[in-house]
Amino acid sequence: MQTITLAYRDNDRTPVIFAIREMAERYYHLDVRVVQIKKTEAFEAALFNGSCDVIIEHLEYLYEAAARGTKITMFCAPSRGGGLHLVVPQHVRGVEDFKGKAMAVRSSGQPHAVTLWLRMMGLEKDVITLIVSDDEVGRWGQWRKVLSGEYIATFMSPLYLPQALAAGLKVLPVPEIPIVGHFAQACLSEFANKQPGTLREYVKAVLHALAWLTMRPGEALGDLSGELKTRMNLHDDAELKRRFDSVVNGINTRPYPTLRAIANTYEIATLEYPGAKGLNPLSLWDYHWVKQLDDEGFIDRLIERMRLK
Repeated sequence: MQTITLAYRDNDRTPVIFAIREMAERYYHLDVRVVQIKKTEAFEAALFNGSCDVIIEHLEYLYEAAARGTKITMFCAPSRGGGLHLVVPQHVRGVEDFKGKAMAVRSSGQPHAVTLWLRMMGLEKDVITLIVSDDEVGRWGQWRKVLSGEYIATFMSPLYLPQALAAGLKVLPVPEIPIVGHFAQACLSEFANKQPGTLREYVKAVLHALAWLTMRPGEALGDLSGELKTRMNLHDDAELKRRFDSVVNGINTRPYPTLRAIANTYEIATLEYPGAKGLNPLSLWDYHWVKQLDDEGFIDRLIERMRLK
């Protein structure tokens, strides 16, 4: 059996990660060894020191590595976007109420995306952004600063939204900035060049997992629930299903990144990693495995098979 090691940081990503592992083992004679690396410094070193073959989530630092000469291959982008909700007090009627106010920004999870969003909304010069870390308010707890009146708004993951709504805040519907979101994946180009067959089988497993999650979510949740409860530290079935559904609703069965998403994500990366400036971000992307399989009808056959089951 072929083996590939997949590294991740955040347990919120586990529905997709363990669906990939399950499909790889069932259908593609591929052992996906999943390793969690929680500390950012160790995670960012993992591709380079041999701790893993592929990473999922948080690719921004790789642009700087590529600008320094490291050959990187980014090969699929299953997320539809960032998938965050904008949380505001009840009295806020629209983004025009943000002028002259401050937004609370989480320190991790592409914080500079808020800068691009404000620019898109024409508010970049009118709204202050201030970092509020999870250490201060709890995981995705920046909404507490909105509730107290210190800030006018914050973006937050739907996985952690219920507590903010229960406290009296609301979601303000706004356009989403296109980005390469969660579940995008990358490896060293050397690995892709030396083991193209293994990577093709791995991409098959990724595509199969995406189809399984979106077309047969009840079956997928049932098969994965034990692992997910352990990884996500959840014991309530209803809460597990809510979080699982939030993840599934944000994925795309044809994981091509858009040009706008690549451009925005690259700009976000340069704000955090200035050494990445001057790089052509398209030079890192190689989705020929996805395109070949798509052109061969692989994705369509998966979806049709799921419908007929």
